[in-house]
Amino acid sequence: MTKALGDVIPVPASVRPAPAVSWTLDSYTSVSAAPGTEKVAEHLLAALRPATGHVLPRSDDGAIRLRLDAALGPEAYRLEVSTGGVELTGGDPAGLFYAVQTLRQLLPAEIEAGTPQDVAWTVPGGVIEDRPRFGYRGVMLDVARHFFTVAEVKAYLDQVVPFKVNHLHLHLTDDQGWRLEIDSWPKLTAISGGAGTGVDGAGPGFYTKDQYADIVAYAAERFVTVVPEIDMPGHVNAAQVAYPELTADGIAPEPRTDLEVGYSSLVAGKEETYAFVADVLREVAALTPGPYLHIGGDEAQATTAEDYRTFIERVLPLVAATGKRPVGWHEMAAVELPPDAVTQYWRIEATDAGTAGAAARGNKVIMSPADRSYLDMKYAADTPLGLDWAGTVSVERAYSWDPADRLPGVGESDLLGVAAPLWSETLRSLADAQVMAFPRLPAVAEIAWSPRAARDWESFRRRLAGLGPRWRHRGVAFHPAPEIDWA
Repeated sequence: MTKALGDVIPVPASVRPAPAVSWTLDSYTSVSAAPGTEKVAEHLLAALRPATGHVLPRSDDGAIRLRLDAALGPEAYRLEVSTGGVELTGGDPAGLFYAVQTLRQLLPAEIEAGTPQDVAWTVPGGVIEDRPRFGYRGVMLDVARHFFTVAEVKAYLDQVVPFKVNHLHLHLTDDQGWRLEIDSWPKLTAISGGAGTGVDGAGPGFYTKDQYADIVAYAAERFVTVVPEIDMPGHVNAAQVAYPELTADGIAPEPRTDLEVGYSSLVAGKEETYAFVADVLREVAALTPGPYLHIGGDEAQATTAEDYRTFIERVLPLVAATGKRPVGWHEMAAVELPPDAVTQYWRIEATDAGTAGAAARGNKVIMSPADRSYLDMKYAADTPLGLDWAGTVSVERAYSWDPADRLPGVGESDLLGVAAPLWSETLRSLADAQVMAFPRLPAVAEIAWSPRAARDWESFRRRLAGLGPRWRHRGVAFHPAPEIDWA
C-alpha cells in the first residue's frame, strides 16, 4: 500500500499531498545529479540499489533529479513527486541529504532490505518543504563504560542519520576506561584502554588516532559532526590509574569497574593537571575538524566548589587556545563562561539557576534532560537493560515534552539544540544499544527537527509503527514498546 506523503519521521514542516498522483521507480529509472550534488547522489544510489535490484544509472534527464538552491537555507530541502519523477532540492548538500532520507522513508519498507525485493517501488505525489527547528540535533554514545568498535560506531551512525541527526557526541573517557590514543600521554590507553576496563570488567578497547579519524570522516560524509568529550575534573579514575602524578598524593588508585560516580577528581592546585589537560585537548582538537570540544564537568562531587571554579576557569582558555568552542555539562555554569561556551542540561530538576543565568548572558544551551532524552533509562520497571535513577522513560514520555519549556529562563532562542545521550553501563553489544535507542531516538529527533506545532503524539505513534518492518529488514534490534501498534 502506498504511504501518505507525510508519513515520515521527523514530521516535515510543510506537506502538500497530491492524492491522485504517484510515481513508481522501475528498471528504466535513472538519476540526474546537478553539480555539487554528486556525493549525495552516491548515498541515494547506495540506499536504492540493493533492494530494488535496479542499476539506476546516472543521466542528464533522470526521473530522480538532485539539485541545490541556496535560497532554501542551510539544511532545508524541497521534495516534489509528480507523475514524471522525483525532484530533490537542497538548500545545501546537507539539506539534499535530508531530502534523500525522507524519500527513503516514503518508499516501501522493503527498501531497507539488502537483497532484491519483489514490490512496487511507488512514492506518493505532492510537495514537502522542510527545514530544521534547531541547528544542533545530537546523539551521545558512551564508549568509555562499554567500548564500541569502529564498525559498531559506524553502524549506529547509519541507524540514526535517517532521522536527520547531525551531531555525534562521543564520551571518550571515564572512571573505567580511556578510549582515545594520546601520543603525549601513552599510558592512558596502554593501561586504561586494555582488558577489563569496562563496567564489570567487560571488554578492552580504544581508538588509535587513525581509527578516530576514520570515524570522524565517516560521520562527515553523512553530514554529522563529531563532538569529542574528555570528562573532567571528575570521572578521571582511569587517567589517574595510568598517571599517578595526577592524584593529590602521587599514588595510583585502584582501577574501577563499578557504577559509582563522584569519587575521582583532578587536582585544581597542581600545574601537572593543566599540562595534562592542555596536551590532551591539543591532540583531540587536532584530530577533530568540528567546532566543539566537550570538557564534561559533571558529577564532580570529589572536587570542592572553589576548586571546581578554579579548574574550569583554568581549562576554558585551554579550549580557546585550540580554536574550539567549549561545551560542558550544565554544572560548568558555576563560573561565568566565555560568550561562545555551550552548556548541556541533563538533570531532572524543573529549575536550574546556573543554566538560566548562563543563558541570560548569551550562552547557548543543549537540552538533554535525563527523564526525557536519556536513552539508557529503562522503558518500564521490568525492562532488562538500563538504569532508572531518572525514572522510567516510555516512548510517549520521550516524545511528550518540549525543550523550550523545560527550564524557566531558557527559551527557544537560548537553545542550540537537543541531544539524546546513551550511557553504556548496562550495555554489552551493539544490539543492546539499538534496543535502548529505538524507538525512543526517533521521538527525540522529531522534537529537535520538526516545528512544535506539527508534532502530535497520535500521529507520531502511527508513523513510528511503520518503522518496525524497516528495522527488521535492516537487522536493527528494537524494543517492541506496548504503546505502539507495530506493523
